[in-house]
Amino acid sequence: MHSGERPYRCDVCFKSFSQHRYLITHQRIHSGERPYTCDVCKKAFSQKGNLIIHQCKHHSERPYICDLCNKAFRLRGNLIKHQRIHSGGRPYTCDVCNKAFSYKSALITHQHIHSGDRPYTCDVCNKAFSQKGNLIIHQRINGYYPIILLNE
Repeated sequence: MHSGERPYRCDVCFKSFSQHRYLITHQRIHSGERPYTCDVCKKAFSQKGNLIIHQCKHHSERPYICDLCNKAFRLRGNLIKHQRIHSGGRPYTCDVCNKAFSYKSALITHQHIHSGDRPYTCDVCNKAFSQKGNLIIHQRINGYYPIILLNE
């Protein structure tokens, strides 16, 4: 894993992985397999971690409360991230241009500007995007995936 070697390659999109289990999880994108099902609402997931996060939503307990605005959270990490709204904290800094971000994911997305990296590729037309949200919009506009409406 630490050597940077990625010997496991997807036969569909040729993306490579350092561990076989990551390849297996990735291949569910192409197959549509969702082996993890919520016992409460029967929603299915391709990754066990996503099911666990989802199941927390069925519990009304929100033990982590913001001291400043009383907003409550199920997860401590979400409270910590929320508190950056009040503090203006931006602990993640780009080493190229020194722009600072509140969230690590925002920094990583920003760094694609400097690297030219486009890690999100459409499985249908192979168009690449630097942000996952732009890929999802592309897929919906082109009718590649059905639009999922909440509260149906």
